[in-house]
Amino acid sequence: MTLQRYRLLTLLTCIGMFLVLIAGVLVTNTDSGRGCGTDWPLCNGKFVPAYTVESMVEYSHRMISGIVGLLVGATYLVTHFWKPARSKERLLYAGGALLFTVMQAVLGAMAVVWEQSSVVLALHFGISLFAFTCTWLLYKLVKRQTTTGEADAGDRQTTSVGVPAALYRSLIAIIVYCYGVVYLGAYIRHTSSGGACEGWPLCNGQIVPELSGTTGIAFAHRLAAFILFIFIAILVIYVRKTFGNSSELTAIGNRTLVLVILQILSGGLLSFTLSNENAYVFTGLLHTIIISALFSMLVLLAIRMKQSVRK
Repeated sequence: MTLQRYRLLTLLTCIGMFLVLIAGVLVTNTDSGRGCGTDWPLCNGKFVPAYTVESMVEYSHRMISGIVGLLVGATYLVTHFWKPARSKERLLYAGGALLFTVMQAVLGAMAVVWEQSSVVLALHFGISLFAFTCTWLLYKLVKRQTTTGEADAGDRQTTSVGVPAALYRSLIAIIVYCYGVVYLGAYIRHTSSGGACEGWPLCNGQIVPELSGTTGIAFAHRLAAFILFIFIAILVIYVRKTFGNSSELTAIGNRTLVLVILQILSGGLLSFTLSNENAYVFTGLLHTIIISALFSMLVLLAIRMKQSVRK
């Protein structure tokens, strides 16, 4: 094992976890969750299922998840036992990826064998998002350190200006809130509530629709997403004024602001394609890709701030 091969392993693990996310959304958007019946790990009692769209989509998701699970396990073992790769920060990300991968596998199996409520199914996506974020952070750290020879987080600061503790705590609150918005979106997907709010940016032609049933849930998600944009915009403006335009924190903040804008716009695109099943599959994937990048970028910003928090 060399550092370059270790870096390649973390990259493959990150890409694989991204594919798991995409495959999971594809299963939901095509209503293929029962494509393999109630059998697990077999599919309708077979290793290779009969060819139907639903069974192949679900089986492909399981196959990808299994392969990526092995990659995650290998990454953790190398990080833990290979001395050049071992560090607290790397072990934190590799261990987090392993933990959340096991959790999502268990939840996925439970969802197949025992029919779960939409509340539990939505949690499955949230855990997958955590797993992806951990693999991405690990790859980004390894890439950064192998390229620049940089030390671990405990030995470096990202800015000469100390980060106020209140700012760091505010960012943590935004991340928790963002996760809540993501969970609500996943819940809407699993309950097929998106169609209750037709049109965009208005909901059923109204600024504030009747807040009952699925319409209220869909509208709450839109409102929550807009509030998230406001929070992130305020945060980024403050970071710019405090650390300057050339700061790494500002650069990450700017990317986060762009991503939250793209996420809102992709939500609008999703609304316009609700009546077109083929287009909806792809707009749903786009929405997932952007939120995965947004959440990961917020966590990265929090990590960089943590490294420079003013005591």
